[in-house]
Amino acid sequence: MGASDSKLVFKQGIFRLSGEQEIPADDPYWTGFWELPESPEDVFSLFSPADIRRARDQSLPNFEKLILAVTSRLIVLRNHPSFPDAEIAPERDALNCIRVLTRLFPYIYEAENLEEWEERFFWGARRKRTRRGKIKKTEVLFDESQEDETKDSPEPEFEEAKPLAEELIDTLIDLLFFADFTLPKGQSKNKVTYAIWQSGVGCNNSIGTSTQFENNRMEILRLLLAMTSKSMYMTPSILPVKGVKAITYIATCNDKQVVLSVLCSLLNTVRTSSQNDNGLLLMCSQTLKYNPAAWRVPYADQIVTKDSRQLLVTYCLQVLLVVILYPIPETGNGIAPKNYFRYFLGRLHRPQDFQFLVDGMTRILNQPLQATNSYLPGSQKSLTWAPEMIMIFWEALQCNKRFRSFIVDTDRAHDFTVLILFYALESRTNPSRQGIVRMCVFVLQTLSSEQNYGRSLNKIFEGQDTLPASIRIQNFHGSYADYVIASVHTLILATKFKLDAVYPALLAVINNIAPYIENLGRSTSSKLIHLFSYMSSPSFLLANETNHTLLNSLLESMNAIIENQYHKNPMFVLSIVRSKRRFEALRDFTLEGGREEIERQIQQRKDRQADGSTTSPISRDNSNDTIRSPTSARTPSLGNVPEDNTFTIGEDEDDSEEEERATRPLQQQSTPSASTSRAASVSSSIDETLPLQLRGMSEKARGKMPAGHPSFSRQNSSASLSSLNTATATINGHFTPSVEWVWFNLDNLQTT
Repeated sequence: MGASDSKLVFKQGIFRLSGEQEIPADDPYWTGFWELPESPEDVFSLFSPADIRRARDQSLPNFEKLILAVTSRLIVLRNHPSFPDAEIAPERDALNCIRVLTRLFPYIYEAENLEEWEERFFWGARRKRTRRGKIKKTEVLFDESQEDETKDSPEPEFEEAKPLAEELIDTLIDLLFFADFTLPKGQSKNKVTYAIWQSGVGCNNSIGTSTQFENNRMEILRLLLAMTSKSMYMTPSILPVKGVKAITYIATCNDKQVVLSVLCSLLNTVRTSSQNDNGLLLMCSQTLKYNPAAWRVPYADQIVTKDSRQLLVTYCLQVLLVVILYPIPETGNGIAPKNYFRYFLGRLHRPQDFQFLVDGMTRILNQPLQATNSYLPGSQKSLTWAPEMIMIFWEALQCNKRFRSFIVDTDRAHDFTVLILFYALESRTNPSRQGIVRMCVFVLQTLSSEQNYGRSLNKIFEGQDTLPASIRIQNFHGSYADYVIASVHTLILATKFKLDAVYPALLAVINNIAPYIENLGRSTSSKLIHLFSYMSSPSFLLANETNHTLLNSLLESMNAIIENQYHKNPMFVLSIVRSKRRFEALRDFTLEGGREEIERQIQQRKDRQADGSTTSPISRDNSNDTIRSPTSARTPSLGNVPEDNTFTIGEDEDDSEEEERATRPLQQQSTPSASTSRAASVSSSIDETLPLQLRGMSEKARGKMPAGHPSFSRQNSSASLSSLNTATATINGHFTPSVEWVWFNLDNLQTT
């Protein structure tokens, strides 16, 4: 039968599947699903989504028999002593069964009405015929003596069997290590040999492979991904409670040999591919201290449109992450189940294994930097594994203390710090990649929790000039700590509340490394004061009820630097002295003064818009700040300090147009259009017998005022309550700050 004829017959069989007539289980029709397709494209193109949904919704008995038929055929082939023999037990049949199941599983999970059927069909108890039962079913009795002998046989006709899904998963795991299917012959006498695919973690010698073996592994891993993809159709709140049974069964496998073979094979395949991708020798530097260079044929990747090795690595990464990141639900009997894949990843301890993993991760994460610095634009291959590789790196840091110590105690911590910041800064303006930014920030937070990491950041960053222009800081002469703080400054101030969910983690990074920072540069000190100015502005403090905690975290970081490294950070101390008006303004902050300042800023923006003034974006182009420090001759209060201005050391304290232009980008962040959800209103209940600053405070709150606290001497604002309400409403749409709330939280800030 020709290729076109077989495709036509296969398509006609698919149409019959959704017919009203129920097809018998022993009908030869079912064999067409593993005998007719000649390539993966035949299954995935001819078996369309509409065909699958029609069969699922209109003829569920036939749909069920199809799954049972291809699953049973795959299990039979795996147990056949001649598999993979081209005549008796062909490899093609097994691959077609795998492809059909891969095609069907997503459409099973998407149908909510099939949840009970799925539970019963895949995970329910089963009974299967014993060998004696199969013989009895087909044997022919010739005389009475044989019949009596059969009746006296003690062997039962049926026996208990594993659920269908468990037997299918066991079969797929075995096929990953099957001789002459995914492994070379001669590894052992058994067909299934749990041998690690590549040299590396847990194995020093490679067993060899071929393109066909790798393609077969890819098909199996793709089906495992399809079976474990049910979490995509579940809400995040249900997943930790209910779980996915397929992942639970894989992750809780207590066979150490199976778990280690799968884990190490997946890890080593990923790393080996980064060394020798597409069969071309890839020679690149181990760290960012040297200029990375890849020796390969330029633009060769533009000619090769389909790379099976890259697909294999992608599936290895995804399967690895599925089992490692999976939170196993509690069983309810008091015994917490163990994820053995995560457990054994945390048990790695050999330095050569850590070095092997780090080299592979660095090569993959370093690839975009090499492509950016290439003299031939577009000549480097674009990999899509960076998010998965960052996830694996983060999980290894969290579950393996030895690996975390290995990273922190060596200079590789500097390399990963710069790489992680590169991906965070590159993705900060892309809404579709905000998850990568969050993940990068959490990785930095995990690293910063180690004391030695904070100390190691004091090393001078000598390779900054080799970085891509997007993350390079011109005229930079500082340490890794300076670079980290400058990057955090950019992530906070250049995102305009798009990443406010990770602001606490970013500030936690600074807080964790603050006690160990030495010799902060002039520019870095200026950026810290800039952050303080931004976070102590009324438009930020009164935006919601939690922003004051961010300011508190920043103040704690500043205190930690002064308390632990006072004599080693003269530039930072000088910057604080130069900006004392800002701290005095925060000390004297009142709700009324904050609202007055907000109203004044809104009016200034309106005036500038009427004048046609333009703004300039925040830039990382230069580490030497040239913006003047804003001050005021009025009584120190936060309302008297222009919001969100930059500060630099050693400049005079006169206001200037240059300063005004520099403050516009940050002031724009609190405009009504950008912060419509941050409006507030003034409480209507005001005690006219008390000073304005104490109105609305309880007796208990007033009693907490510090002894000898100076009385409030400022007069009430001439602005009416309605105007104050309008000014505050432009900032906060849900949170309504009260005088009591301001007092309690500002009291905590004053004692920080």
